[in-house]
Amino acid sequence: MRALLISLLALLPATDLALAQGKSAAKATPTATETRYFSNLDGFIDGADVVLKETRQGKNATSAVLDVCFSPTKDSDRKERFVVNLTANGQSLTGTSQTLGSKTPVSVNLQQKPNGETFDFKGVVGIGTATHEINSTDNSDLSEKEFEETQSADESIAQAPKDFTAVSPEAVGVRVALEAASDFLKTLKTENVEVSLSSLSIGCDALRAGKLVINLSVDPERAAAVIAKAKAFPGVTTAGWTNGVVDMDRAILFPAAGWRDGGKIDRAKIASTVTATLAQTLEAKLASANWDEVTGRLKMTFKRPSDTFPALQLTEVIAVEALVSADKPGGSDKLMLWLSSPSDTTVDENTPPRLNLNDDATGEEESEPRSDGGAVPALAKELKGQRWDSESSTWQ
Repeated sequence: MRALLISLLALLPATDLALAQGKSAAKATPTATETRYFSNLDGFIDGADVVLKETRQGKNATSAVLDVCFSPTKDSDRKERFVVNLTANGQSLTGTSQTLGSKTPVSVNLQQKPNGETFDFKGVVGIGTATHEINSTDNSDLSEKEFEETQSADESIAQAPKDFTAVSPEAVGVRVALEAASDFLKTLKTENVEVSLSSLSIGCDALRAGKLVINLSVDPERAAAVIAKAKAFPGVTTAGWTNGVVDMDRAILFPAAGWRDGGKIDRAKIASTVTATLAQTLEAKLASANWDEVTGRLKMTFKRPSDTFPALQLTEVIAVEALVSADKPGGSDKLMLWLSSPSDTTVDENTPPRLNLNDDATGEEESEPRSDGGAVPALAKELKGQRWDSESSTWQ
């Protein structure tokens, strides 16, 4: 029989024989191996951030890595994470590991089933004594390039900004390795800085990157020194300026000449000019004005009669902040001043007995900013300064 087959092949034209051999080789070529990702798997642990990386041939997984970031207790702000290398056996994906923080045992038993152009996952994930039923359907996968494009690049820290139009002069960001974060934070107890509480929350991005970004507020005149000191600390990979309180729509650029005293900003003169201008635009009397030694902000309060129920002769207390610094790191011949939007409260300052007032305005009412009577353009005129044009991104 074999001899007959060889004889028949010998009778084929050379081109037909080559074609037959080519088809045979094509059938024998295995499906290419590729890496695919699932980045939005629903139906896992409630609120978990899940990434599944698979090595596949066609639609069959040959191995996989499951990365899960979750809250260990309900409504907890703290995050925990585990990474499990999964063994593929047909449609089955199984593996064991432990959480990275508490070292709690983890077991995974999933069934992956193609569903047209998507995939379904069903099974069980065990974390310690807790068992989580998994039922995740209609999941689309991504190529490695597509997955990388979905990962946001953290460019929030500028180590050498050309000026303070994109970052804030009082805002400092420090990226530090998680294992060094505690020691670094302890050193800040002796520094005259303000630490953002929200930046101390270790989220999923920080757990996966192994680094935490800590945000600080500091007097702009000391910011460069704080950044230099932070860069020298073991475990710190980046330190620089970041986003802060400054809103460019409420910023003024003006010549530094006449506003410095012995090389430093003449804060007394700045405070006098700012408070006098605000007293006019707010039609209120200055109650207090103090420079915050930590953040370098000028904190002011003004008072005027409230038009709420005039017969009660209530008092409206208006709070405003200002910040002044060089317009770029290292100093220049220009200064930049930012003025906050005012906030107000109404109090009874009459002789006792007094009304105890509760400001129970709705969130919608609070969203409307309090008018400052045109304080920013008035200050720009007083300082002979320029305003920021957001459309052209230039000073005008």
